[in-house]
Amino acid sequence: MKNTIIAPSVLAADFGNLQRDIEMINASEADWFHIDIMDGIFVPNISYGMPVLEAISKHAKKTIDVHLMIIDPDRYIKTFAELGANILSVHYEACTHLHRTLQAIKAEGMKAGVAINPHTNIDLLEDTINDIDLVCIMSVNPGFGGQSFIENTYTKVRKLKDLIIRKGASTIIEVDGGVTNQNAKQLVEAGADALVAGSYVFKATDPIATIADLKKLTTI
Repeated sequence: MKNTIIAPSVLAADFGNLQRDIEMINASEADWFHIDIMDGIFVPNISYGMPVLEAISKHAKKTIDVHLMIIDPDRYIKTFAELGANILSVHYEACTHLHRTLQAIKAEGMKAGVAINPHTNIDLLEDTINDIDLVCIMSVNPGFGGQSFIENTYTKVRKLKDLIIRKGASTIIEVDGGVTNQNAKQLVEAGADALVAGSYVFKATDPIATIADLKKLTTI
């Protein structure tokens, strides 16, 4: 039986009631907190920064999965470790020396993740897959919540799963963007291990029940 990781994206939370929403995730069947950090340069949007992550860390009782959508992420690796990140994902497209960046993340005691944009080919990860703890496949263009799911994602998940198996890696496959009860099971069947859900969870009438439904749907 496969127990899929559900990671609500805090970007979609109500920032006027952030502690309430963090405690909701703590009380739910969710496994991780997914935290999106955007700089307005790598992606055309700005989210929140270190002070908000620090506030989240004080209340979060589950794994903190930080997704950096920023240029030159190496500058902040140590800072995010100090703020409580358990997993730190950098974008393939933002790293000139990806292997060095992965080593730096692990040296700070975090799991090292790599996020890839919808246009980025899975084959580009072949030389580093054994050094990557998690690959975050973007199933929307990064920068904004609430976008429509890109159907080619299923193919990318299957291709990545094949690469992981072929290389004997233990990399987790995470899918981020447009995840709902309409595609969650198919993504897991294709090979996904973790699903990020933002608007679908936080805009639901009952977020805790929505998370429970996703969990049940993806236990296969």
